[in-house]
Parts: sequence; structure tokens; C-alpha cells
Amino acid sequence: MAAAGESDNGSEVSPTAAGAGAAAVAAVASPVKAKARALMELETTSASAASESSEARVVDDGNIQEAESSLREGLSLNYEEARALLGRLEYQRGNVEAALRVFDGIDLQAAIQRFQPSLSEKPPSKRSNKLRSDSSNSGSQHAASLVLEAIYLKSMSLQKLGKAVEAAQQCRSVLDAVESIFQRGIPDVMVEQKLQETVSKSVELLPELWKQAGAYQEALASYRRALLSQWNLDDECCTRIQKRFAVFLLYGGVEASPPSLASQTEGSYVPKNNLEEAILLLMIILKKWYLGKTHWDPSVMEHLTFALSLCGQTSVLAKHLEEVLPGIYPRTERWYSLALCNYAASHNEAALNLLRKLLNKNESPGDIMALLLAAKLCSSNYSLASEGVEYARRAVTNADSSDGHLKSAALHFLGSCLAKKSRIASSDHQRSLLQTEALKSLNESFSLDRHNPDVIYDMGIEYAEQRNMHAALKCAKEYIDATGGSVSKGWRLLSLVLSAQQRYSEAEVVTDAALDETAKWEQGPLLRMRAKLKVAQSLPMEAVEAYRTLLALVQAQRKAYGTIKNGTEEDDDKVSEFEVWQGLASLYASLSYWRDAEICLQKAKALKSFSATTLHAEGYTREVREQTQDALAAYFNAVSTELEHVPSKVSIGALLSKQGPRYLPVARSFLSDALKLEPTNRMAWFYLGKVHKHDGRLADAADCFQAASMLEESDPIESFRSL
Repeated sequence: MAAAGESDNGSEVSPTAAGAGAAAVAAVASPVKAKARALMELETTSASAASESSEARVVDDGNIQEAESSLREGLSLNYEEARALLGRLEYQRGNVEAALRVFDGIDLQAAIQRFQPSLSEKPPSKRSNKLRSDSSNSGSQHAASLVLEAIYLKSMSLQKLGKAVEAAQQCRSVLDAVESIFQRGIPDVMVEQKLQETVSKSVELLPELWKQAGAYQEALASYRRALLSQWNLDDECCTRIQKRFAVFLLYGGVEASPPSLASQTEGSYVPKNNLEEAILLLMIILKKWYLGKTHWDPSVMEHLTFALSLCGQTSVLAKHLEEVLPGIYPRTERWYSLALCNYAASHNEAALNLLRKLLNKNESPGDIMALLLAAKLCSSNYSLASEGVEYARRAVTNADSSDGHLKSAALHFLGSCLAKKSRIASSDHQRSLLQTEALKSLNESFSLDRHNPDVIYDMGIEYAEQRNMHAALKCAKEYIDATGGSVSKGWRLLSLVLSAQQRYSEAEVVTDAALDETAKWEQGPLLRMRAKLKVAQSLPMEAVEAYRTLLALVQAQRKAYGTIKNGTEEDDDKVSEFEVWQGLASLYASLSYWRDAEICLQKAKALKSFSATTLHAEGYTREVREQTQDALAAYFNAVSTELEHVPSKVSIGALLSKQGPRYLPVARSFLSDALKLEPTNRMAWFYLGKVHKHDGRLADAADCFQAASMLEESDPIESFRSL
């Protein structure tokens, strides 16, 4: 050892001098070493004795004092050390109460005062003094380990006896003692293994004891103390504490206050609530795993999935799932989980692409859950309806006959996809077949699961689209009963069905009842419906007032949550400010308040420059003011902006039918096009009847007028597709 032959200033010394120095140091250190060696031998003896169950017995106070005196005289132990050894022996034998009586005699504060100078002082610089100090420090650490372990075992004994509060107090005293001895934290090196084990076990045990005692705020404080103080914990121990803390924050039912200011680093992220703190802890554990500092624990990802789902951050969850190394999850399982995350984040296209990979014939084409999710995604898009029908039919085929719920879900999505497909059918015959098949699938789904309100709701929508208002009304009432009136779309469906039956006053009563049951922020669609009901009852000024109330709500929402893409996009249960200005413009135009209508249109255009709806409203204001060419230009611009905008096609057809015989073929083409897209548009049937009449086809005209008349009797204030 090079260091053994050098002084502190780097000069060399002779071997004779070095040998003499070493002998002197050994002579000084030998009493300490002998004591430490004797303590370790006694530990080994006590451990082997604990394994022999025949020697287990309960000692009384007299025996304790006698054994203690023998140990102190034979090994030169002090009072606390001797009792620590005896207590551990009794604890290992299973004599918990006897061990507790032995441990009760240990004065921890006195022991701390003895250990503190030798363990906290810096070692001397000279080599001989350094060796003497190291030997002394080793003995002191071993003695400290004995006493601290004794208090830890005392805490364990109290826990076994059901005294959780006293156990927690004793365990806390161990950590207080360690902080008192190592005032700058436990160093990374030169700490005896046994002492470190005792500290780690105590840090890990304390919050669990407080939880058992029902002192949850103390448990929170103990978890934070464990993670923020310098205990020199290994990665596995620290990970266990972090995981337990995260689980406690998620499921403990106790609201934690933010960490104290003293523990916060300037510029660092400070969680605001339980959920944020739990997510932060779980992400730290995952990062450790990525760095290879801890083993993989699948429950960590499960807890993170729950936490991020609660706060709607499924896109963040998808990122973490992508970062998990290959081999942990089967790739099909990973694709399905990522699809769920994307679906929850409204990234439907990305979710469907993942499911297409999963359902490939070379992967898992019969995965029932993936088929159901794919069918559900397709059921919300007309252009994907045909693909959704195929997924749903495969799901029906693969569903176990004994599992009625899954088969019901498959039939439900099949009915929804067929209904969507019927909206874009190329012929009346095909549309009729698809509608019949859709209702059949929905009814079969309902027969398998009569407690699914979503099936009842979709049946009501389909009956309403086919103008079977009696059946639609029954479904709407059943849906409200099934959901307890807590879902506003049920009230909206009921109100629309009543309006289609020309029962406007009853529809208004239903709408008012729904407003009373609905939270303020979710009242937008209901307020819009109230305004349209006022228009249908020829109460324009009350309709204007209803629109003003709606506008105030929408603007308050915009200020609260911020503007999303100029306020033009809205959720399914929200109304955009653009839509409100559009409705007001149409209302003012119908009253011939041209200036107000123009102002409202300008407001709408400021929010969305190129909109077929706005251009159509502009064309309508030009038409009623007999500005025919300007009106036609606006309508054509609307169709150019949105090729399938039905109101603009109907308006073009109606306007051209008034321009003379040579425009009738073009008018008929636009009106027929509109009816292909929306077969229940009564105005399209009416103007098509006029075209046939002007063209001399009276029988066709009569059929069209009859269809328009029948549809007028069941025409709702809003399209059922708006639900």
C-alpha cells in the first residue's frame, strides 16, 4: 500500500519507522478491535441460538439484569449495548414481550450523546491518528448500529402487539437519532452495512406504521421525509418507498398539502395536489427503470395509467407506453393500449391505424376487444361506416355465445355503422334495406342487454330518422329513466321528438326541466334549442333574448377556457360563438332587420372566414332583398366551400326554379343531389315538386308535394343528426 509508506506531505519514511508506527497504532487500537470482534461473535452466537426453538423462553427482570451484568463484564459493553444484544436474542426467539421489556431499559438519548462526537467529527490528517480514528469510528458505528437496531426491533415488537402509534413513535426516534448523529446526512462511504440496513428499514417502516395507526397526515410527512432527507438509500429501497407513496396518494382518500417551502428548490416543479404528486413519483420510477437502476414492475405502469386517465392526459400515457422497451408487452397488446390512449385523446385516425395493424390477418384478426373499438371508431364517421360494418360483423362472429354483453356491444356497433352507411346510400332501395338491418341489429343488442342506455338512445335516434315518432318518443323516455335524467342528450332527444310532433309547448317544458338538471357550463345546446322553439312558436323577440343568454354563456366559457382555433370548434355538448352569431343573423334576416343581420354575419365571419353556413346566410339575406345574382353567387360559393352542404343546394335549386324553363334541369339536379344527402329535407321535396309541376310532370309533382307534407308534420326544430 503506497499510502502506508508516505506521510501527509508526501515525503518517504523508512520501513523500520513504518513498522514501528504500525505496531504502536495496533497497540492503541487493539482494545477497540477486540471489543468489536467480541460483539460480532456474540451476534453470530445469538443468531444461531435463535434458530434453535427448544431454547426459546421468557426471561424475567432478574435474569435480564444478571445476563446484562455478565455481558458488560465479559465484553466490556456499556448498559445500552448489552441490553440491545439481549433484546435482539429474545426477539429472534419469538419472545416479543420479553424483548420489549429488555428494550425498555435502553436510554437512546444517552447513547446518542456518546456516539455523536466519534461519528460526526472529521478524521485527523496524520496517518497514525487516522488509523486510530478509523478503528474507533468502526467500533462506534457498530455500537450505534446495535442500539439503533434495538429501537427498530422495539418498534417491530410494538407493531406485533398491535400498538401502532407507540411503534411509530419508536421508529421515528430511530430516524431522529440518525439525523442527530449524522447532521450532514449519512455519507455514501464509510458507513457500516448493518447500520445502513437499520436506517433503510426504519425509513421504509415509519410511514406504514402511521398508516396502520390511522395518522394519515403523519404518514404523508414520513413519506416526504424519507424521500427528501439524506438517508443514503439504495435504488430498490427508494423505489419501494416512492411506489407506496404514489399508491397512498392515489387511493388513500387523504388530500395532501403541497410540500413545505423548506423542501422546495427554486425553479423546481411543485405538484399542486395528490394526483400530480403521484404522477411525478411514478414517472421518476419509470425513469429509473429506463436507466437500469431498478427492475421492471408492471404495477407501476398500471398505477400511472389510472392516474393519467383521471386527469385526461392519455396522450402522455401513450408516450410512456411507446418508451417501454420491446419484449415487456406483446406488440398487439401495446398497439391496443396505444389505440385506447389515442381514442381518449380524440386522435381517432391514429387509433384506427393502430387497430388496423393489430387486426391484420398476420397478427390478431379475431381480437374481440380490438374489433369492438375499431367498429366504435368507424361508427362516428360516415366515410368509415362500411369498414365499421365489417369489423362489427367479425366481432359478432367471434363473440362467445355465453358472453351476452360482448355480443350485445358488437350488435350495437353494427347497428350504428349500418345506420351511418344508410345516410350515404346511393339509392332509396339500398337505404331502406340498410335502415331495416340497422334497426334489427339494435333490437337484437337490446334483447341481450336491456340495461344499456346507449342502445336505447341509438334506437331512438334511428326511429326518429325514419320518422317513427311514437317509437322514438318511447325510447327517449326510457333513456331518461335509465340515466335518471342526468344526461342532457336524453332531454334533447325528447324535446326534438316532441317538436317533430308539433308539440312545441311540451318541448319547451322539457327543455326548461333539462336546464334545471344541467350544470351551467353544459347548458349551451339546451339554450339553443329553447331559442329555436321560440322561433317555431312565432315568438321572435323571446328567441332573440334566448340567443343573447346563450351568447353570454359561450363568451364566458371562452374567457374561462381560452379560445380554441378562433372559437370555431366545439365539443359535442357545447355551442360555438360562431354558431350563435349565425343563428342571430338568420333570425334578424327573417324579421327583415337587415342592419342587425349584417352585423351578426360580420361577427360570424370574423370567427370563421370561409364557412358554407355563413355564405348561405349571406345568400339568404340577398335573396329576400331580391338581389338574385348576389344571392346565387353566395350560394355557389357555399357549395364550393363545402360540396355536400344541403341547405345551399336546396336554395340554388329553389332560386333557379324561378328563373324560367331553361333553368329547370339544373334546379332538378341540385334538388335531387340534396335529397340523396338528406332524404328527409322537406324543402327539397317541396321545390322539386315545383320543378316537376313547371315541367309538366304532375304525377311526380304530386308525389313530391305529398312527401313534403308528410315530412312537415314530423319536422323537428333541429336535425336529429345534431345530437
